[in-house]
Amino acid sequence: MVQKVSVQGIQIEILQIAGHAAPMGPTLVFLHEGLGSIALWRDWPAQLCQRLGCAGLVYSRRGYGQSDPVPDVRGPSGQTAGLRHGRLLPDYMHHEALSVLPALLQTLGIVRPVLLGHSDGGTIALLHARHFEVAACVVMAPHVVVEDISVTAITAAREAYEKGPLRQRLAPFHADVDCAFWQWNEVWLSAAFRSFDIRPELAGLTAPLLAIQGENDPYGTLAQIEDIAVRVPQTQLLKLPNCGHSPHRDQPEAVAQGIAAFIQSL
Repeated sequence: MVQKVSVQGIQIEILQIAGHAAPMGPTLVFLHEGLGSIALWRDWPAQLCQRLGCAGLVYSRRGYGQSDPVPDVRGPSGQTAGLRHGRLLPDYMHHEALSVLPALLQTLGIVRPVLLGHSDGGTIALLHARHFEVAACVVMAPHVVVEDISVTAITAAREAYEKGPLRQRLAPFHADVDCAFWQWNEVWLSAAFRSFDIRPELAGLTAPLLAIQGENDPYGTLAQIEDIAVRVPQTQLLKLPNCGHSPHRDQPEAVAQGIAAFIQSL
């Protein structure tokens, strides 16, 4: 059942999935993409947890799904009583990985999870795993550096949101769809974000790591996961043909098999 918990003064939407075959095993923590939410994962987390026999946690970050929105999301960035408001800052994924996620896991009593992140969620997973103890980390289409291809695709997404069908398609999945879209789109297209690069931070990430990327991803090239492998030598790479930015939707069986083999090898 979807419910809400208070984390750092914010109401966060969560979904907890019970484990079956291995109830004492690690919890899979699903970290969504830049326009994602619990609802947009659909039933994939539950299916994967059932396949692996693991418990799961899915949550919507602030401003997404049914979690609390960000006040004045297109206004100047600032803080009031310790809570951020206005446009996201270029460190927004660091803030999620190093402040919000640890607080959420502590609130729910989850230790040494397996992080499973998609896109922005993959970046958040990498940053968290670099600084906190995790059992393992799985990232799908993560962003470790800003590429021109990413900016081009996100610019096209803005056009589709303002003049095309994207807003209508996203609206059922977010309580405040404009908050969800603009907090992601505006920070990615800001001049300050062009220098975003976490590659130097990855050295020292010691957890087992599986990095998955579609060969036809319009939001990033294979260099994203190849650069991870250069700095994190225990990385296993899974490159998928005929696959775009969402491997779990484009190649669900290949992704499930890859994750299952990775988890079972731990």
